[in-house]
Amino acid sequence: MSGTEPGAEHLVQGRASGQGRVYQTSGDQYVTENHYHHAPDPSSSLFGPSVQRTVVQAQPGHSFDWPAPDSVRTPLVGRTPRILRDRTALMSRLTEAVHHRGGGIHVLYGMGGCGKTAVAQTLFNEVAGQGGRIGLWVNASERATLRAGMLAVAADRGAETSELAAAYGGRRAAADLVWHYLNCSAQPWFLVLDNADDPAALEEGAWLRSSPQGTVVVTTRAAGSRVWSGAELHQVGVLPLEDAALVLHDLAPDAGTPHEAEIVARRLECLPLALTLAGSFLSRQLLESWSMSDYRRHLDENPTELIDRGAAPGSSAGNARQLVGRTWEISLRALVENGIPECESLLRLLSCWSSDPVPLSLLRPLSVGAVDLGAVEPPLPGGRVETALRGLLDHSMISLVDSEESGEVVRCVKTHGVLLDSVATSVPNDQKPLLVEGAARLLAVEIPAEVGGGLAEGRVRRLVPHVMNLLRLVADRDTGISVVRVANLLAQHVFASGDYQASLHMAQAAATVAETHLGTDHPLTLGAGHDAALALFRLGRFEESEAMHRKVLDGRERVFGEEHPETLQSFLSFHEPLGQLGRVEECVASLRKAQEVRGRVLGENHPDTLHARALLIEYLAVAGEVEEFDRVGPEIVSLCEEFLGNDSLATVTSRHNFAFGLYRFGRYEQAEPVARRALSDRRRVHGAEHALALSATILLSWILAERGALEESISLARLAVDGQERALGPEHPYLLTNRAGLAASLAAAGHVAEAQALARLNLPLCERVLGSDDPVTAKTRSLSAAP
Repeated sequence: MSGTEPGAEHLVQGRASGQGRVYQTSGDQYVTENHYHHAPDPSSSLFGPSVQRTVVQAQPGHSFDWPAPDSVRTPLVGRTPRILRDRTALMSRLTEAVHHRGGGIHVLYGMGGCGKTAVAQTLFNEVAGQGGRIGLWVNASERATLRAGMLAVAADRGAETSELAAAYGGRRAAADLVWHYLNCSAQPWFLVLDNADDPAALEEGAWLRSSPQGTVVVTTRAAGSRVWSGAELHQVGVLPLEDAALVLHDLAPDAGTPHEAEIVARRLECLPLALTLAGSFLSRQLLESWSMSDYRRHLDENPTELIDRGAAPGSSAGNARQLVGRTWEISLRALVENGIPECESLLRLLSCWSSDPVPLSLLRPLSVGAVDLGAVEPPLPGGRVETALRGLLDHSMISLVDSEESGEVVRCVKTHGVLLDSVATSVPNDQKPLLVEGAARLLAVEIPAEVGGGLAEGRVRRLVPHVMNLLRLVADRDTGISVVRVANLLAQHVFASGDYQASLHMAQAAATVAETHLGTDHPLTLGAGHDAALALFRLGRFEESEAMHRKVLDGRERVFGEEHPETLQSFLSFHEPLGQLGRVEECVASLRKAQEVRGRVLGENHPDTLHARALLIEYLAVAGEVEEFDRVGPEIVSLCEEFLGNDSLATVTSRHNFAFGLYRFGRYEQAEPVARRALSDRRRVHGAEHALALSATILLSWILAERGALEESISLARLAVDGQERALGPEHPYLLTNRAGLAASLAAAGHVAEAQALARLNLPLCERVLGSDDPVTAKTRSLSAAP
């Protein structure tokens, strides 16, 4: 045996005689086996029979390491769920596939934290535990772990050390070696490639193949990769609410009732990872003893931090997938590496809104370009929104859904609430005002500047949760102006649609934000108060409405003066609660003043002036002003028709109020055709379920009852009462009054039992809302006690 001289090339050579073998090492002791074969000509060598030799030399300084997972026969991913909730159909399909020798490739895809690995782990344990099938598990989250895991699979299936060394050293195709041994396996197998969020790693090495000997299950966030072509795809989403509550109860059975668990599950939007962390936190408390209700209350303070406290100490230090605050970083990092950094800014923009569906129209490239989000980091130009959306969609961070509102189906983006909470928490402070301002301006583009009152008003209601979330993010005057302006406009549209509760909620929130950041006398603050007062009136809260209207009117007179349009608006609206509180003289005086000033400033036939006159018709009847009613009523209806058209709100209101006046003065025969016209108008302009259409319905019912047409009257009254309960709530004074009227009509028509049942339902509500001495309460009491 000979070696090299110092300074010469590091090559060790040796020769063997007979059938001997030579083992050589150099550098880091990497052993190479050399095979020698006798040549057919014995005279070809000075030393005897010649040999043909193959020598593979090691590279100087090469450090060879054979990384391998600790096991490929066990899922090294933590604890298996004690009970896998909801996934029955999916488990059944996967189990069926696994028990076929060549079950194909099955891809489980979905957002981070939705339980893909839990499904694969449960399936693995069930299949491997039954015997007869080998279970193999590979961590495919990175190229290195994928390669090492797959070569460990080859070793498990019989590959020799020399073959593995050649694959590790790049002298043999590694994927071919693995699949050769998988295809030749004497036992059927089941292979899981877990967390394969970078499908390109599988594609580049051709690691993903089908085999007649087994079934492959892949878990991934990448929903739209071409690598999955030919595979059977299974989306893994959040849990149904009932199953989500059971997950919490499984982990923390003593922390609360099933109902409380359901409330927490709903707040966490049924995301399995969040549910698991929440349940683990509740079950491991030592110093505190929170119930599920306590946990739900604290979630509003810092949801991401609280949820992540459920991770086992030290278990998540190197595993972002175990924390809701970090698991999304994996996908965002991959998107940045793929050249789409805008995904991060788009997700931050989405976090300014709520987790409710966001219409895609909000994110039109022209709109985003006009808003100019170039100052955010990374910049989000309009031309890159489509690419960013596609990137988030392909990584299961958003989904596309159809949202239906007012009979219109709109394509929307849906982002999970826990994800948005996490993203919002991570936004740098200097970026927040830019994003909030941009989000507000994008919403403003979507909301019509003119508030009409037609059916189209309902279309903007889907924007309510997004504006409400923006109001919570206002932190300075500039963003306050932008957001409150949008909130006020949207509250007016929602009011016109008939959703008074939502309008009130938004107006009150806008008023609070405006007072805090803009001051009590700012026009936007006063505008929000005015919107709240209108909604309070429609909801039957007349005293609160009167107080709010008075406050806003005083402020507007002080800030704007008497003749300003907004002051005139307050004069006009103030009459409504006054009339319902029985202060008819003040009510009529307010209307007369609004009409007089509008006529002087705007003109007698201006739409706003005519609208004030149309409203006056009703209260002339309430006040018993017969002569003035007869003189101005028909005239106002005619002027509205002439100058504003049949579909104008003022025209429709004038006809409705004129029909009411005719009823009030006992002119039932004359009132019926006018009331029928008013009902047709209201349904056409507002929709059949709108509160004003229901008001016209009950008016016609009253008139028909007086004319003896009880069956039609009862039919209309049923429609009105059912609709008002949905539109106004079960305790609205109008509903209680009309329910009592329906009960009286039923009794008059001989339906005594039904009348009694309805009156008994109505009585406790009347006593609580209207008072024991109210005429409606007394009427209801007598009907409920009637034999």
